[in-house]
Parts: sequence; structure tokens; C-alpha cells
Amino acid sequence: MASSASSVAPVPKIKPGVAPLRAGEGYSFLLRRLHSLTGIVPIGLFLLEHFISNMEAFKGAEAYGKQVAFLNSLPFVVGLELFGIWIPILYHATYGIVIWWRGDSNVGDYPWTGNWLYTAQRWTGIIALVYIAQHTYYLRFTGWHLPTRPDLAFVKVQGEFQNPWMIAFYAVGIIAASWHFCYGLWLFAAKWGITTGEKARRRFGYVCLLLALGLVSIGAASMYGFLKVPYHPPDSSENIVMK
Repeated sequence: MASSASSVAPVPKIKPGVAPLRAGEGYSFLLRRLHSLTGIVPIGLFLLEHFISNMEAFKGAEAYGKQVAFLNSLPFVVGLELFGIWIPILYHATYGIVIWWRGDSNVGDYPWTGNWLYTAQRWTGIIALVYIAQHTYYLRFTGWHLPTRPDLAFVKVQGEFQNPWMIAFYAVGIIAASWHFCYGLWLFAAKWGITTGEKARRRFGYVCLLLALGLVSIGAASMYGFLKVPYHPPDSSENIVMK
């Protein structure tokens, strides 16, 4: 009689799969952490400053012009803009597009809250990028040169608001930028171990939601500041175009 051990069929040998990528390995981890960090510092800080500065429009053209003049009078303003705004935005946007392109949108198959938030974060980032590009091009590279003519900053923005579609575009851009930053802040706190545990993340989520609503409200008040004043374009003699 054969032994019981000999009657057991041999277990097939399974080839080992791909080893999981552990945290801290490879360039992807570093690039994603840098992407997360630049979204808060310095881009997030610049966004907050921009919202606060634009609130001066609610006080009128003179107050808004003085704020524009003050910002352009800061020491090393060109270096501050280059290294504190444009290079971080260029990196954050470029790598954000890479993440968006590689990600799979499966909210139809898995309509969970986290999936919807992930999808909204990606699309609001694209919308905010388009808004920033148009906003920067119009204010910096067309019409009056605002660093030398800050007194015309208010009326220049007003001129764009003469098109109802641009009012809608600004509103959508403000909402997208506010959401993208505030949910990014929530993700930053979770990824970097600032909020640990479900309860802490849930509470901070409410804080970020209130911050997003506050930023949207500030943006709406700023837009109202431009819209409540009748538009009076300057004389043709004031039509100084930046070369």
C-alpha cells in the first residue's frame, strides 16, 4: 500500500510576480512629493495672496491700482515671479498632466466618493491651468503694460468683463482654482502625515471645504467690484501697448 504522501499531487510552481514599489523607491515617489509640495508652497500661498489682492477691486479703481503698484514695487520682483510662481507652476502643471494622462477614470464602474474627488481634482486642475494661461496672457502681454501703468489695471480687467462669456469663464476659473487648491491641501495633509486617522482627515476636510467656499466668495466679491462700476475706457492717447 502506497503511503499517503506519495498520493498527493505536486503543487505547481508559480512564477513570482512584479515586486511592489515601496514608498521611497524610484523617482516617481520624489516627483509626486515635489508635485504635492509645490501645490501648497509656493503656488498655494501665491493663490491666497492673489485672492486677497483682488479684493481691493471691491474698494474701487484707485485702491486696486495702488495694490498693483505695490506688488510691482517689491524688491527682486522679477526673481520672485520666476522662481516663486512661474517655474513652480510650470512643474506642477506639467507633472499634473502626466498624472492625469496616466490615471484611469473609472467613476462609472466604481462611483465612490474618493473616485469622484480624484476625478474632480484632475479636471479642475486642467480648467485652472487654462484659466491661468488666459488670465496671464491678457493682463501681461496685451494692451497696457501694467507694471508701468498700474493706474489702468482696473479698467483693463473691466474691459475683458464687457464680454458676458468672459464673466462666465472667470467664474468657472475661480471655482476650479479654489477647489483644486483646497482639496490639494487636504491631500497634502494626508500624504505628509499631518492628519493621521479617519477622524482627523474628516475634520480637516470640513476646514478645507470652508476655505474653498471662502475663496469662491472672495472671488465673487472681487468680480462684483469690477462689474458694479460703469466701464469708461481711457482715451486713445492712453493706449500704450507693451512691445
